[in-house]
Amino acid sequence: MSRLALGFNARISFRTGDDEQGLRDGIALFEAAEDLGFDTGWVYQRHFDNYLANPLTFLAAVGQHTSRISLGTAVIAMRYENPILLAEAAATADLLTGRRLKLAISTGTGDFDSVFGAPVDDARAEAQRRLARFLAAIRGEVVGYSDATAGGDGGEPLRVRPHSDTLIDRIYYGSTTVDAAERTARQQLNLLLGTIISETRGLDFAEYHALMIDHYRQTVPQPARARIGVSRSVLPATTPESARRYREYDEQRRREGPGASRPAGALAPRALPDGFAMCPVYHGDPARVVDDLLADRAVAAADELVLFLPPEFTVSENIRLLTDVVDKVAPHLGWRPQSSNRPLTKGDHDDIHSRGTAHRMAGLA
Repeated sequence: MSRLALGFNARISFRTGDDEQGLRDGIALFEAAEDLGFDTGWVYQRHFDNYLANPLTFLAAVGQHTSRISLGTAVIAMRYENPILLAEAAATADLLTGRRLKLAISTGTGDFDSVFGAPVDDARAEAQRRLARFLAAIRGEVVGYSDATAGGDGGEPLRVRPHSDTLIDRIYYGSTTVDAAERTARQQLNLLLGTIISETRGLDFAEYHALMIDHYRQTVPQPARARIGVSRSVLPATTPESARRYREYDEQRRREGPGASRPAGALAPRALPDGFAMCPVYHGDPARVVDDLLADRAVAAADELVLFLPPEFTVSENIRLLTDVVDKVAPHLGWRPQSSNRPLTKGDHDDIHSRGTAHRMAGLA
């Protein structure tokens, strides 16, 4: 069995008026996660809100402060993107970060169709059309021809530059249904499963994710090369205060769904439509959290466990949470730090945590 990879998904959120500090805190979070041995840091995209809107620019900056950790987008809404411009930006970011980019995309919600352009009758079909053009550009295929010169018969063939020849192997699609997982497999893309599904077929959340993985692996042409990431809310409590904090977050998430843990000033997201469901929060005593994860068939079938971080948590709270997962949970799932064969000591963790606090107080130098 291959080694389980460990990632996290951060909203890179900020209170209104605190935009710059929120972005700098995000860089500090990636630095700390790399020191802890995390394999991937994924970032959420949300337009016109108190969250990161341009993940590729952010990850290019993160790449200058880190050297090993993979840098992921989870997810870019393809319905709003110019596929050629996105391919140019993605290749640029990938090369500047040492080919560490993991680019996850999806259809996206319809909150801003009128802002980005006229709404379409079938947003999913439009997103798939743009996706096909984007993938052709990433593969280095001819995407068009330059304007013909006066009296000429045609222009020069055009390919996106710069070109990263390995990026195509690190493209993921964020799917919420079995049918979407099968389509992702036929497109020979990697699969990223988030914290929301849009149908259940009478199954609980983890079992439906496991069903998606089963269908994906049965459909993908080269199963050995395909990669699957599964997102979970994992909050092991190591103090009475963290136990209270995580319990309250779970209760808020049950009440408010995607609207839970919003930073001050953030827009209220749409309520989940009928048929949609959110993943449970695995919280409480670390041993209980480990048992919950070991019983989760989707986690067992995945190549990477992605920890969903509560959006409103501060950088210090998130670093402490990542540290506790590394200490108390991940080793029991078969994970080990990629960067070092030696276990991190309490002194290492205290140093990581203190640096996160210093970044919060003073910003990056």
